[in-house]
Amino acid sequence: MKETYTPQSVDTSKINLPGSIMELVELLAQNSHDIWAQRRIQEGWTFGTSRDDVNKKHPCLVPYQQLPESEKEYDRDSVTATIKVIIALGYVIEKRKETFNDKKLHRFT
Repeated sequence: MKETYTPQSVDTSKINLPGSIMELVELLAQNSHDIWAQRRIQEGWTFGTSRDDVNKKHPCLVPYQQLPESEKEYDRDSVTATIKVIIALGYVIEKRKETFNDKKLHRFT
Protein backbone atom coordinates (compact mmCIF):
# COMPACT_ATOMS: atom_id res chain seq x y z
CA MET A 1 0.00 0.00 0.00
CA LYS A 2 1.26 3.46 -0.91
CA GLU A 3 1.77 6.06 1.78
CA THR A 4 -0.30 9.20 1.64
CA TYR A 5 1.73 12.12 0.39
CA THR A 6 1.59 15.15 2.64
CA PRO A 7 3.33 18.16 1.06
CA GLN A 8 5.51 20.06 3.52
CA SER A 9 6.66 23.31 2.01
CA VAL A 10 9.01 25.75 3.72
CA ASP A 11 7.13 28.10 6.06
CA THR A 12 7.37 31.58 4.60
CA SER A 13 4.51 33.13 6.55
CA LYS A 14 6.85 35.46 8.45
CA ILE A 15 8.79 36.60 5.38
CA ASN A 16 7.92 40.09 4.18
CA LEU A 17 9.62 41.16 0.99
CA PRO A 18 10.96 44.70 0.86
CA GLY A 19 9.52 46.94 -1.84
CA SER A 20 12.96 47.14 -3.42
CA ILE A 21 12.69 43.49 -4.46
CA MET A 22 9.59 44.07 -6.60
CA GLU A 23 11.72 45.00 -9.62
CA LEU A 24 13.37 41.59 -9.33
CA VAL A 25 9.97 39.91 -8.98
CA GLU A 26 8.80 41.53 -12.22
CA LEU A 27 12.01 40.63 -14.10
CA LEU A 28 11.82 37.02 -12.94
CA ALA A 29 8.11 36.79 -13.75
CA GLN A 30 8.82 37.96 -17.28
CA ASN A 31 11.71 35.54 -17.61
CA SER A 32 9.55 32.70 -16.30
CA HIS A 33 6.92 33.48 -18.92
CA ASP A 34 9.57 33.60 -21.65
CA ILE A 35 10.96 30.21 -20.60
CA TRP A 36 7.46 28.73 -20.62
CA ALA A 37 6.72 30.28 -24.04
CA GLN A 38 10.01 29.05 -25.53
CA ARG A 39 9.23 25.52 -24.36
CA ARG A 40 5.73 25.64 -25.79
CA ILE A 41 6.94 26.99 -29.14
CA GLN A 42 9.60 24.26 -29.31
CA GLU A 43 6.81 21.73 -28.74
CA GLY A 44 4.92 23.14 -31.74
CA TRP A 45 2.45 25.41 -29.96
CA THR A 46 1.35 28.69 -31.55
CA PHE A 47 -0.81 31.61 -30.53
CA GLY A 48 -4.56 31.10 -30.57
CA THR A 49 -7.38 33.21 -29.17
CA SER A 50 -8.41 30.29 -26.95
CA ARG A 51 -6.54 27.29 -25.60
CA ASP A 52 -6.75 24.22 -27.82
CA ASP A 53 -4.65 21.29 -26.63
CA VAL A 54 -5.35 19.20 -29.74
CA ASN A 55 -4.16 21.88 -32.19
CA LYS A 56 -1.57 23.29 -29.77
CA LYS A 57 -2.96 26.82 -29.61
CA HIS A 58 -2.58 29.03 -26.54
CA PRO A 59 -3.71 32.62 -25.91
CA CYS A 60 -0.73 33.33 -23.63
CA LEU A 61 1.88 32.87 -26.35
CA VAL A 62 2.39 36.62 -26.47
CA PRO A 63 5.04 38.93 -25.00
CA TYR A 64 4.75 39.28 -21.22
CA GLN A 65 3.58 42.89 -21.52
CA GLN A 66 0.56 41.72 -23.54
CA LEU A 67 -0.57 39.09 -21.03
CA PRO A 68 -3.78 39.65 -19.12
CA GLU A 69 -3.05 40.98 -15.62
CA SER A 70 -4.30 37.70 -14.11
CA GLU A 71 -1.58 35.76 -15.97
CA LYS A 72 1.12 38.24 -14.95
CA GLU A 73 -0.07 37.93 -11.35
CA TYR A 74 0.21 34.12 -11.56
CA ASP A 75 3.86 34.46 -12.65
CA ARG A 76 4.55 37.09 -9.98
CA ASP A 77 3.01 34.92 -7.26
CA SER A 78 5.15 31.95 -8.26
CA VAL A 79 8.31 34.06 -8.27
CA THR A 80 7.41 35.74 -4.99
CA ALA A 81 6.89 32.36 -3.32
CA THR A 82 10.29 31.18 -4.57
CA ILE A 83 12.08 34.32 -3.36
CA LYS A 84 10.44 33.94 0.06
CA VAL A 85 11.73 30.36 0.30
CA ILE A 86 15.24 31.49 -0.65
CA ILE A 87 15.16 34.08 2.14
CA ALA A 88 13.59 31.66 4.66
CA LEU A 89 16.45 29.24 3.96
CA GLY A 90 18.93 31.92 5.01
CA TYR A 91 20.10 33.28 1.69
CA VAL A 92 20.46 36.97 0.95
CA ILE A 93 19.52 38.55 -2.35
CA GLU A 94 21.35 41.71 -3.24
CA LYS A 95 21.82 43.55 -6.49
CA ARG A 96 25.30 44.18 -7.83
CA LYS A 97 26.05 47.38 -9.69
CA GLU A 98 26.58 45.49 -12.94
CA THR A 99 25.63 42.03 -14.09
CA PHE A 100 27.27 39.69 -16.54
CA ASN A 101 24.16 40.01 -18.65
CA ASP A 102 23.49 43.75 -18.26
CA LYS A 103 22.73 44.51 -21.90
CA LYS A 104 20.28 41.65 -22.29
CA LEU A 105 18.41 42.61 -19.12
CA HIS A 106 17.69 46.08 -20.46
CA ARG A 107 15.04 44.58 -22.73
CA PHE A 108 12.92 44.07 -19.61
CA THR A 109 12.93 47.70 -18.58
